[in-house]
Amino acid sequence: MSSTLTPAATAGHAISSSERKVIFASSLGTVFEWYDFFLYGALAAVISKQFFAGVNETTAFIFALMTFAAGFLVRPFGALLFGRLGDMIGRKYTFLATILIMGVSTFLVGLLPGYASIGIAAPILLVVLRMLQGLAIGGEYGGAAIYVAEHAPDHKRGAYTSWIQVTATAGLLLSLLVILACRKLTGPAFDDWGWRLPFLLSLALLAISTWIRLSMHESPAFLKMKAEGKHSKAPLTESFTNWKNLRIVLTALFGINGGQAVTFYCAQFYSLFFLTQILKVDSQIATQLLVVSLLIAAPLFLYFGYLSDRIGRKPVMLTGLLLAALLTFPAFKWLTAYASPDIANAARQAPVVVVADPTSCRFQFDPVGKAKLSSSCDQAKALLAKNGVPYQRQAAPAGGETQIKVGEQTLTGFDKAQLLAALKQAGYPDKADPDKINYPMVVAVLVLLSLIAAMVYGPLAATMVELFPTRIRYTSMSLPYHIGNGWIGGLFPTVAFSLVVYTGDILYGLWYPVIVYSVSFVVCLLGLKETHRADIHQ
Repeated sequence: MSSTLTPAATAGHAISSSERKVIFASSLGTVFEWYDFFLYGALAAVISKQFFAGVNETTAFIFALMTFAAGFLVRPFGALLFGRLGDMIGRKYTFLATILIMGVSTFLVGLLPGYASIGIAAPILLVVLRMLQGLAIGGEYGGAAIYVAEHAPDHKRGAYTSWIQVTATAGLLLSLLVILACRKLTGPAFDDWGWRLPFLLSLALLAISTWIRLSMHESPAFLKMKAEGKHSKAPLTESFTNWKNLRIVLTALFGINGGQAVTFYCAQFYSLFFLTQILKVDSQIATQLLVVSLLIAAPLFLYFGYLSDRIGRKPVMLTGLLLAALLTFPAFKWLTAYASPDIANAARQAPVVVVADPTSCRFQFDPVGKAKLSSSCDQAKALLAKNGVPYQRQAAPAGGETQIKVGEQTLTGFDKAQLLAALKQAGYPDKADPDKINYPMVVAVLVLLSLIAAMVYGPLAATMVELFPTRIRYTSMSLPYHIGNGWIGGLFPTVAFSLVVYTGDILYGLWYPVIVYSVSFVVCLLGLKETHRADIHQ
């Protein structure tokens, strides 16, 4: 593609077949990259047993979620690194590099020995590989979104970039389908070694993705800018030391990126954690339910991108944020009622109360792994959380012995066998009864959560591209997106699950997303300008 290619800037421009192929190739490569990134999250429960075997199961799962979060925490650094390169040397070769890093690091996870083989080196190496994944995805999204937007007609920018938005859902869906197939293929051996197969498969996806990226041409807007000598030589400085641009970066971060990230992870990750880890729905059943909901909801991302071309980006995203703030608690109450009614019934008939000295009960969020969660209170709360049992807390006198009340029974101290027997007698299930799950209603609730996410996420790529000038677009839009998704969104499952363990309220962790949604709604309403008529070729 020559540097004289005319950008698709006029309303009457019909995108050419070659440009359509480039956009398709960009989206397909991004699907594969999201597949690699999301495998870990979908397999967090299995990975916790393989790499964090030296602690109890609840703490191991929290550690697994923290390793999941590690990939998100480094995403902003990937955004800075690859955003700068993308603005200086071009979009194409930058996200060719990201796909190579992502594919190789994901493949290596499949080869990594577990804790039983190499001890503490196993989780350390896992975190390193997860951080490499985070760096790669930090450079991927901005490049793909910009690439598609800079090829698209102005009046269809929301519709075309929504294909990039749906790649995250498609990547998650692909990862879940591959996991289901591998579970079917390996049976009981899946938790032992079969979980490695989806990671090893990424090598084939890497080959396809690399071929796709090599066949792509540079963005016409970047070529035009470079030919005119207008490309930035210091995109980081221009992006973040100029107050006018920095103000837009901050507004984007707190007005849309934070809220968008949490709606997405709430709908497509925390819902799965909630079903499997809290409601004790069989992991294969929960995965199948999520897959069905994603298949139904995926077109909604495209629809809301299209709708934002007609009525504007801001009204669509504001509506999504408002619905998220209002419906998150009801949605997860509905999930509990429809997926595991026995838990709700047992909690009403035989409530569990942990009576303990508050100083002996720790908040089980331990990033450095040095907290000693060995008190009777900590052990009881960890066991209750592991079994999806909601409980209340009651303060005991200082130095008093921990008591656990299960309905009419009172247990003194912590005895695992005794507590499990009391829970069973009170009607608390070991796992959700498949015959009592209301499958259509669970899918309906999951689709509702994805619909809300689609309203915020569908128009996002077009909005972010339109907010920033071409010369610093890659850098400026990538950082707020990946801080929002990497830090605000990435920490959500870990913090929420830790709050559930600490408070005993299985819904308490939802205060995290509701607060984020509320802040994002206010900032978006007051601070974000409408962009859907913007000229992005400046």
